[in-house]
Amino acid sequence: MVIDIQGVERDKALRARAVKLVGAALEPITMAPVKAKITFFDDNGPKGGLGMRCAVDVRLPFRPAIRVEQVAETSRLAFDGAFAALERRLERYRERDRDNKRRPKKYFVAKRLLAGGLQTPTKSRRVRRKKEV
Repeated sequence: MVIDIQGVERDKALRARAVKLVGAALEPITMAPVKAKITFFDDNGPKGGLGMRCAVDVRLPFRPAIRVEQVAETSRLAFDGAFAALERRLERYRERDRDNKRRPKKYFVAKRLLAGGLQTPTKSRRVRRKKEV
């Protein structure tokens, strides 16, 4: 898994935290290769205020990209908000994937219906009688 971080070259603690958290969140995804890009940039420049933006892009093969953004006063707060949104989005992704695997497909159900495999078994009403000698 490749995690690319841009915009916080000086803050090594934030970089390490971002790699650790995003890596742990993307670990359960079984598809490979998974690529993540975390970008920090200042919207307002030196003016101050709510201006630090954190954008997280996750690319999965054969799936649309997942992108979340958050704006806050500091880059750490922006990352925390973006990571929380990413966790919610990944949870929905995993739930959808799990539900698709659980549901029997229509051809499987049709085959079972034609074979009579979905009915509940009933007890036979035949009674065996003893032979008289």
